Amino acid sequence: MNGSDDQRDSTTASSAASPTVSAAISPTFRFMLSHPAHIVAQGFGSGLSPIMPGTAGTLFGWLVYVELTSLWPEVFTPAVWGALIVAGFALGVAACRRTGTALGVADHGSMVWDEVIAFWLVLLFIGSGGWRAQLTGFVLFRFFDMVKPPPIRHFDQNLKGGFGVMWDDIVAAFYALLAMALLRVMFP
Repeated sequence: MNGSDDQRDSTTASSAASPTVSAAISPTFRFMLSHPAHIVAQGFGSGLSPIMPGTAGTLFGWLVYVELTSLWPEVFTPAVWGALIVAGFALGVAACRRTGTALGVADHGSMVWDEVIAFWLVLLFIGSGGWRAQLTGFVLFRFFDMVKPPPIRHFDQNLKGGFGVMWDDIVAAFYALLAMALLRVMFP
């Protein structure tokens, strides 16, 4: 995304505007339901959180991952999660492009599908590390997604459209995984 949750676009333009206008609008539940791409891009409503939508989207992704893996472990294997992440990334590129265009902001703060997919990647690589490892991954991912150390900030500022929205969070996920690996080496 484009910075910390509190730095995201907080435009107050009329939400009654058409979802296809180019001027920035504030998304509403009604806007989200106006197109399937908006539902996906806005994390099935988690991105509409008035407080820290990126964190809300990451929490939503965490909940979905844990629930599906717990309920159907024979279905939601690491290979299936890998395929879902790849497909979810591609879907996110299209959904975020369309939703960003409709909102008038390429990387609107309510678009949190990038957090969902990137955090699924973190959880996939953590594997069966338990809730402490997942919590550590969550904190590290949110840290890198908000702080955006190089080259994340470069990607966030220079890659446009749906791909740019999705890519910087994938890089933040890799930073979180690298930090976790370093922590495991330093504190076995």
